[in-house]
Amino acid sequence: MRNSNDAIAKNLRQLRSASRLSQEEVAERIGVSRQAVAKWEGGESVPDIFNCEALADLFDVDLNALVRHDPDAEGVPIGPKDKHIFGTVTVGDRGQIVLPKKARDMLGFQPGSTLVVLGDTSLVSPGLALMDSKRFLQVAGQLAQGVLAQEEHT
Repeated sequence: MRNSNDAIAKNLRQLRSASRLSQEEVAERIGVSRQAVAKWEGGESVPDIFNCEALADLFDVDLNALVRHDPDAEGVPIGPKDKHIFGTVTVGDRGQIVLPKKARDMLGFQPGSTLVVLGDTSLVSPGLALMDSKRFLQVAGQLAQGVLAQEEHT
């Protein structure tokens, strides 16, 4: 991508389209003119920091991602705030995978980290998720306490 104007323009077009909003609706929600939104999406100008923040909030994306995410280089459109696509991995002969470095760094996984493998076998969206085992046990404990407390009140 040539510059950050291009990144912002492409991200705004994609986010608005995915949200099924018109330029007019985006403009109304953040308090600018439709022409301003059209210029931002066309790469003719960029929103100021306050409008960038309003746009990031409107579309529920990280402000830095709105400005810097390059969908061409990443191969995926900008995602929701705190949600990441780290790329693809290949499953080896014995079922092993290598987590991308960016994922390991961002999530703090180190050699020897213990992860819980969660699965969804529904026909709609089968897949796997990984979670730090210590955090999983904390969440499970909180859920169990909530269930027990609820049972005591019934």
